[in-house]
Amino acid sequence: MTTIKHILQKEVFLPNDERLVGLVNVTQAGKKKKSSKHSFLCAALSTSVEGTTQVNVYQVKKSDKGETYKKKINWPLKDLKVVDGKDAKKDTADFDLHFEKAFKWTASSSGERDAFISCLWKHAQRHLTHKPKFENVPEHLLEEIIRPVSQGQAPVEGASSVPELEEYQALSNQEEEDLETLMSKCSAAISNAENFAEQLSKQLSILDGANMHVIMGSEDQVFNLMRLLDDGIQQAEIIESKLDSYDQILQGVKEQMELMKDKDMLLSVRNANHQKLLEELENVVHQLDLDGKYIASLNKGDLSTPNGILDCTAAAQQLQRCRQATIHPALMKMSAVEEQMKKFNQLVQEFSKRLAHHLNNLFIHQGNEIGETLSRHSTELRLPPHHSSHRDLTPYTELMAWLKQSDRSSFRQLTKVYTGSLSKLYTKEIQDFLENSRMAAMGKGDKSRLNVSGMRLSGSSASLGAPLDNKRAGSIHSIDSAVQGMDADIAMRHLFDQVFDKVLSELEPVCLAEQDFCCKFFHLLSGVQPQSVQSEEVDESEDTGDIWMKQKPRITVQCVGDDSFPREYIVENLGEGLQSRIPTSQLRQINEELRGMMNELFPMLEEDLEAFITFGDKMDGFYSMYMLVRMSEHVTNTQDTGSFLSVTFASSLVKIKRNFDKFVQLQIRAIEENKVSKKAKCGIISFVHNFEDFANQAENIFRGSERHTDLDKAYQRLVRAIFDTINRIAAEHPKTPREVIMMENFHHMFSILSQLKITCLEADRKEARAKYVENLNAYTKERLGRPLEKLHTFVEGVKSKMAQGVKAEEVGFQLAFSKTELRKVIKDYTGKEVKKSLDHMYKKLEKHLSEEENLYQVVWLSMQNEFMKQYNTYTDLINLCYPDSNINLEFTVDNVLEFFSNIAQSH
Repeated sequence: MTTIKHILQKEVFLPNDERLVGLVNVTQAGKKKKSSKHSFLCAALSTSVEGTTQVNVYQVKKSDKGETYKKKINWPLKDLKVVDGKDAKKDTADFDLHFEKAFKWTASSSGERDAFISCLWKHAQRHLTHKPKFENVPEHLLEEIIRPVSQGQAPVEGASSVPELEEYQALSNQEEEDLETLMSKCSAAISNAENFAEQLSKQLSILDGANMHVIMGSEDQVFNLMRLLDDGIQQAEIIESKLDSYDQILQGVKEQMELMKDKDMLLSVRNANHQKLLEELENVVHQLDLDGKYIASLNKGDLSTPNGILDCTAAAQQLQRCRQATIHPALMKMSAVEEQMKKFNQLVQEFSKRLAHHLNNLFIHQGNEIGETLSRHSTELRLPPHHSSHRDLTPYTELMAWLKQSDRSSFRQLTKVYTGSLSKLYTKEIQDFLENSRMAAMGKGDKSRLNVSGMRLSGSSASLGAPLDNKRAGSIHSIDSAVQGMDADIAMRHLFDQVFDKVLSELEPVCLAEQDFCCKFFHLLSGVQPQSVQSEEVDESEDTGDIWMKQKPRITVQCVGDDSFPREYIVENLGEGLQSRIPTSQLRQINEELRGMMNELFPMLEEDLEAFITFGDKMDGFYSMYMLVRMSEHVTNTQDTGSFLSVTFASSLVKIKRNFDKFVQLQIRAIEENKVSKKAKCGIISFVHNFEDFANQAENIFRGSERHTDLDKAYQRLVRAIFDTINRIAAEHPKTPREVIMMENFHHMFSILSQLKITCLEADRKEARAKYVENLNAYTKERLGRPLEKLHTFVEGVKSKMAQGVKAEEVGFQLAFSKTELRKVIKDYTGKEVKKSLDHMYKKLEKHLSEEENLYQVVWLSMQNEFMKQYNTYTDLINLCYPDSNINLEFTVDNVLEFFSNIAQSH
């Protein structure tokens, strides 16, 4: 314990000029004892500059990471109220210290606990005026032990009657400096401690003697000092008694001042409360005060004029502001506030009823009025614009926003009236428009009234690319291809393409304009942050209505529309709802509510559009390709990808793609089921011819389109079906040799694919050429055969002998292959006979090959090359085996070339 006390004194208390006087190793009651290994309660003394002594109690613990001790909690001893020793009769290690609350401790031993409690009692008696209570503590711990003195000997004056409890006291900084100075004056202080101690004792005796002489010499002065001290004490007592009397007087004044202070505080609080109450009431009155002019506008405001609409809009917004005032819930229970709120609710009910009635009539009237003018546009290939109705309704946008917040039931009912009134109108307009489009696509009706922008009714195909081969313009499997490939048919396809583009171009602005209007007028946006705009220029060439925006100061907005409506409005203070427009990048966030409303406004649009698509597909399968390209362009170019029209177009695009796939599948099926006449030679099969025209038209249709990949897939399927069917027909045809059918048709396919230069068909082009060359060689070898049959048999026998090991120069000595036998064989093949044989072969060639593909010269040249190979083989073998025999064929190479050339020219 002495060691830990020394460590704590040096590390914890000495830096703060404190002196450790009491120590006990403790743990909190109820915890494991091992947790108390490094926890101590310490009592320490500190002396201030004024000389006052203060005693503090500390809890000191060793830090978790290091080996140093730190003060965790400290309590001034003067705050100690009770020391509870738990039991005064039994030895126990538990004790409680009551400061602001009770702290329960358990010491490592009862002896340490008793020593610490005794230390606290002694220092409390010494330094505290208000002493704590010591309960359940043995009495011997509360008694000071007086130092024993011998009989007849008085205690030394100034000596302490209480022995020091400390086993060790560290030197202060001043004491250490004095000691070092003393030791420096004596050189033997360290080497000879006994000598140094003896010198110190002598100096101490000298000093004691000097002190005694001084004390004895100054005895009179001491008596005088004592007398002066007595007089001072008497004067101090007199002053103290006067101060006590003054204190009693001031005590009453203090009570009065405290009472006055309390009253002043109450007055300040009351004034502050009155001020806050006044401000709160003024705020309530200001928020709930609705100007009379606004009430008049709500009750009797004209909803049919621009100024009246502005006044009613401002009044409705002020009413909404009053109803949504930020008022404390407690103030809402005031009778005046409740009465004012009832008045506001009554105004809301009356105005919403009046507004809903007016808008209901306006919706119905607009639907009927626009329906009456529908007949003027019924024969024109265009949809009637609705910008005039949107322009008339736009001033009510802020009132609709107010109605949506204030009366949801009336707002929903108005929405149903609007959609119900206009859905029939839109359905009728679109159906008539599509019917006119069908008539235009069929080339019927008064073409001067169709008003199709850029539509070409002549047979020219220049608008879609390079001219087509007008001899064959039908589908691949078409039998009467020449009739379907007329210029009129091509023109009708171009006409349908332009009509379909006109249909989509008319539907898009009408649907987008209605969607934009509904989005703003019925406030159907969710999570879209509009961007503010300050002005907007309107091109008078566009079909747009009035633009109503909140602007301060007043602005002039130009209007384009019906001449019956004023061309210019002065717009002011229409509210915040119209001061912004939705940026294109955020239109995808339009919610399902808007899409549902568009479905109600255009309930038959998707069905009618699909009916028109079906109509075009039934007219001509090629129309599906035109529609696929056009619809894809409109879907791709639509910036508003989340709009109702985009979804509708996308759904129609799926149907068109299915029609296109069905059209391709029909072509493939027709190719696979194709049958050619077996009574005549085959020639070029019809679907091979038609594929060229099909590909040319398809390339013109899909040129530059993003849907070309769909056409590429169709190409691959079609070409594969063509190749397979050519193989089938070549194997089945009884009149034309298989090699000729394969050669001619694959040559034609190779020519088509080389001309088209379609990347995805490059492998098929190479395959077509390979099959063409393969069958050309096969036909040449098969039909040419061996014109010099006997000579060929003789040469084969010679080769057999040579293969058996007979030398070339010895073959002539074989009886069957002698020179005589060779001359007999050669004698049968004169130039005249050879020419006659080749002429007969050319006539067979003419019977097999078709004039349409005109491969006579190619095949004849191939046969010439093959015959020359055989001729060279015979002559080389004769020269090898029968040297110096003068045996040669009766015709030369030049004769052969002349034979082939004359025969080709004669035919």
